[in-house]
Amino acid sequence: MDAHAAPASQGEQLTQPSMGRRKIGSTPVELTELGFGASVIGNLYKVTPVHDAHAAIEAAWDAGVRYFDTAPHYGLGLSERRLGAALRDRPRDQYVISSKVGRLLVPNEHPTGVDDQGFVVRDDLRRQWDFSRDGVLRSLEATLERTGLDRIDVVYLHDPDDHWQQAADEAMPTLADLRDQGVIGAIGAGMNQSAMLARFLRETAADVVMLAGRYTLLDQSALDDVLPAAQAHGKSVVAVGVFNSGLLSKDRPAEGMKYDYQEAPPALVNRARAIAEVCAAHGTTLPAAAVAFPFSHPAVVNVTLGMRTAEQVGRNAELHRQHIPDGLWDDLRSRGLIRTDVPSADEPGRRRPCL
Repeated sequence: MDAHAAPASQGEQLTQPSMGRRKIGSTPVELTELGFGASVIGNLYKVTPVHDAHAAIEAAWDAGVRYFDTAPHYGLGLSERRLGAALRDRPRDQYVISSKVGRLLVPNEHPTGVDDQGFVVRDDLRRQWDFSRDGVLRSLEATLERTGLDRIDVVYLHDPDDHWQQAADEAMPTLADLRDQGVIGAIGAGMNQSAMLARFLRETAADVVMLAGRYTLLDQSALDDVLPAAQAHGKSVVAVGVFNSGLLSKDRPAEGMKYDYQEAPPALVNRARAIAEVCAAHGTTLPAAAVAFPFSHPAVVNVTLGMRTAEQVGRNAELHRQHIPDGLWDDLRSRGLIRTDVPSADEPGRRRPCL
């Protein structure tokens, strides 16, 4: 399967913004550097009106974003349905869509009226963990039905934290067979931890992992496992959760902001403020630096951000476009605000963000 975007015509090149693209490992799949995270359009934490969801996807397309990530878990299928509806009339060879397997959506015999896992949707369905071969195939078939698309380009195992054996022995080989048949373009796993993701990179056929929150300005723990594993095996990393649930999303972090879904400890708030001051001294902002930081490592091919509205899309695209002086990372290292083993701009093998 060829997942490369088709070259634009001369007229399209004049009207469509360009965005850097990077290839996933040894696969043909290329992602734009900025990705659209579709969990929020599945009514995460609050209702997103359908017109806002479609406007956000439209704005992302206009900004040059061509990578869109969703999952059955997001709104019990609502995110997949909305994303598919918005993309269905777009040229299929011009964008990449990823979804996930591991949570089958099955009838809920005991509904209470609203989902209990953070999404404001009816709970007529429930999630059922299943990383078996049959579960993977059923999940993908259901995703294709909900999106109305002819294929899913990238498929991740979704949060297999408590299911390593079945995920590694059944789900990943099933995805590898589909990839080798050309049904999907790239395969991997997505989690909030890094240790097991490193195992997927080292021990399975995974091409890419979706790393949530473990390579950010406040947490570089992935330097101990995921990132060296990806680099050693010629595989790739998609970085998500780069704002660590919000603490890095504002120019001036404040008390009461979230870090990894909980109220941020005062020490972390103070560290975020110190990083923000250094960013300001270099003529940039904390959120812009947070979006750029993952690209300091050569294994990172994409940063995907949740985008609920067209306004959020515009802000995220602007953050991605901002120039970040290489000296910022050196300054943060010298002050002990990021780890000293964060790659330097002039380090061999480090890829600068494509412009």
